[in-house]
Amino acid sequence: MRAEYGDGGPAAGVRLWHVVRGSEAVAMCGRELADDAPVREATDWGKTAELCCHTCGAYYLRETPYLATEHP
Repeated sequence: MRAEYGDGGPAAGVRLWHVVRGSEAVAMCGRELADDAPVREATDWGKTAELCCHTCGAYYLRETPYLATEHP
């Protein structure tokens, strides 16, 4: 995941988390993000204080297989 900053840029903090492929700066929803924005693992989805992009989440779930052994 890569952060999208608020209107005030990095000083305003993280506004929203997006899913990206690898280390790209373009989210799965198409939004361009700052190259130096904070990143987190995709497994942190839904575990952040800030909101996560719903569209990115939908795309991610469609591309990621559900493995029952990984989700007890």
